[in-house]
Amino acid sequence: MNEQNFTMLCDFYQLTMGNGYFKTKHANRIAYFDVFFRRVPENGGFAVCAGLEQVIEYIENLRFSERDIEFLRSKGIFSEEFLEYLRNFKFEGDIWAIPEGTPVFPYEPLVTVRAPAIQAQLIETMLLLLINHQTLIATKANRIVRAAQGRAISEFGSRRAQGTAGAVLGARAAYIGGCSGTACVMTDELYGVPATGTMAHSWVQMFDSELEAFEEYCRVYPNGAVLLVDTYNVLNSGVPNAIKAFDNVLKPLGARPVGIRLDSGDIAYLSIEARKMLDAAGYPDCKIVASNSLDEHIITELILQGAKIDSFGVGERLITSSAEPVFGGVYKLCAVEENGVITPKIKISENVVKITNPHFKKVYRIFDKNGKATADLICVHDEKIDSSKPLELFDPDFIWKRKTVTDYSVKELQVPVFQNGKLVYKSPNIEEIKKYCAEQIETLWSSLLRFENPHKYHVDLSKKLWDIKQELLKQ
Repeated sequence: MNEQNFTMLCDFYQLTMGNGYFKTKHANRIAYFDVFFRRVPENGGFAVCAGLEQVIEYIENLRFSERDIEFLRSKGIFSEEFLEYLRNFKFEGDIWAIPEGTPVFPYEPLVTVRAPAIQAQLIETMLLLLINHQTLIATKANRIVRAAQGRAISEFGSRRAQGTAGAVLGARAAYIGGCSGTACVMTDELYGVPATGTMAHSWVQMFDSELEAFEEYCRVYPNGAVLLVDTYNVLNSGVPNAIKAFDNVLKPLGARPVGIRLDSGDIAYLSIEARKMLDAAGYPDCKIVASNSLDEHIITELILQGAKIDSFGVGERLITSSAEPVFGGVYKLCAVEENGVITPKIKISENVVKITNPHFKKVYRIFDKNGKATADLICVHDEKIDSSKPLELFDPDFIWKRKTVTDYSVKELQVPVFQNGKLVYKSPNIEEIKKYCAEQIETLWSSLLRFENPHKYHVDLSKKLWDIKQELLKQ
């Protein structure tokens, strides 16, 4: 996952097309591609963009080994000239991208690639894999974090993730989305996401009694004791034995317990009763942690039921985004360039949502006088917005819906990442990305944060881009 060569992680047709481009003299024709998506998972109000750091690592390590070349030669369909080109392959194009942690919306380009056709085509699979996966998990994590209303969420999902990268990079994305930490040690080692954890039921079962198990754990970790109290019976033995262990081991040391964890049963009821018992025993500062197949909807219900839970551990439904486990990002050609002249390209479909927005583009976010995001505007690359002048917006789906905004500010969302194959972007550290994400979500109106029927955020086309699109549709 870190500094690995994933050059051969591509769809076979990218190589057959590359060979075809090479033989038809299109190899060095400049092509523009956009990564974008058409709908927010679970009909949410927005997605959280993630995965750019891994895109950078991938591009930096692109190379074909001699073993790769020999494997491709064995297929018997690639020309020797093309294989020689691959032997010396290096990405030499430009990439622009929306920074990780940014709230994003359908149809706007998250990543734009400008490169010779073979190079731009080759990287499609890996770009989509990295952006789709981490954006999906960051988006799901943010939904769960918002449902918790300030209570900490720890990601617990490695053992149920879809493979090693799903576990490690999924935990990274979950942290960007707002989680407080992860159970995945490798994600802490590689990316600095705080790894946390206490005990499993097996620890309790290993000892002759539950009380002995709790007391020994408190002796080993006097300043970090969180006891799992549902191995046998939460209220009859688990919580009472936890209190005895706190009294017998921690109190003489002058230490305080960190918490107890509930992992099964009627968590709302059990947490309420456990809270009463802990308070009565003199441990009002002892936190209650809950886990067990949680998601934003269950967490919302628990809070509505008055559950006395201070933090949540969320596993399978987060790390796999089980309610909707696919983020539908696509990679589409939007323009070609020859002798410095850019020619817009469009994909037309009988399925209207699959008609693409043509041309080399940029995206502006429009903020009102209160600093709240009011719309995104997709423009042709050479358009600039003068915020001192009124700006007319219109919904591309409903041309008659026009809106003039004044007293506003604008921000260009994409930033340069590679220029002529050279990295020009310094990736923020994970803490900076997480903080940035939280700040950017604060710029969204609360109506966008609803889980059910959120407000539709407008992603509009500039008049110039809309006219170009209509002209191409008529041809």
